[in-house]
Amino acid sequence: MSSFGKALSAVGLSLSVAFMLSASDQKTEAQQRGGPNAPSSIPMGGNKSVTRFFVTSKGLGKGGDLGGLAGADAHCQALAQAQGAGDHTWRAYLSTEATATAPAVNARDRIGGGPWYNSGGDLIAPHLAALHGSQSKLAKDTAVTEVSDEVSPDAHEILTGSRPDGTAFPGNAQRTCNNWTSSGAGSAQVGYSDRKGQGDNPNSWNSAHPTNGCSEEAFRKSGGAGLFYCFAID
Repeated sequence: MSSFGKALSAVGLSLSVAFMLSASDQKTEAQQRGGPNAPSSIPMGGNKSVTRFFVTSKGLGKGGDLGGLAGADAHCQALAQAQGAGDHTWRAYLSTEATATAPAVNARDRIGGGPWYNSGGDLIAPHLAALHGSQSKLAKDTAVTEVSDEVSPDAHEILTGSRPDGTAFPGNAQRTCNNWTSSGAGSAQVGYSDRKGQGDNPNSWNSAHPTNGCSEEAFRKSGGAGLFYCFAID
């Protein structure tokens, strides 16, 4: 083969390799974006970090006073950032109740459209309907923290302030610790990260029962630690 022919062959091989690598990267990113048919797990790598869901490994230390939704979101973002998942925009799965000056906020409306994967790459839910229905994969071994630790049974009550469908309670139900600003009076609706507990819906991950207060002590007495769910919206 002439020198010119060899050069053309080399160029062709380089282009083929580049194309295959590009296709592989696109496939990985497409897998992470997912959709209704999102894979049950995804490999590490790609243009964005895998983690798109976690339970906070710690609360803010002030009971139900999370600094409102903004404070809770910031806590999610900080915990994610510390584990290399700060390339996503994070939101706390929390509802707030209507006031004289502001409408209610539904937790389900804050978290994007999915899919959501935990820090191990395991699918939690491909979309909102699945998350709040029978397709949800939330359980003790999948509802893990940002560092992939399982939540202790002593802290498995997770703050949500929400009804089973992820919406806020109507009227003045007082299930959000004064919209996440109270560390004393009030109560918070909680779910069980391991789906094992008590209340009207003992197997619910997001709406099992209200707490008997908003202090750290009140949370501890019933099996909570002021933890909440964090979801990536992108």
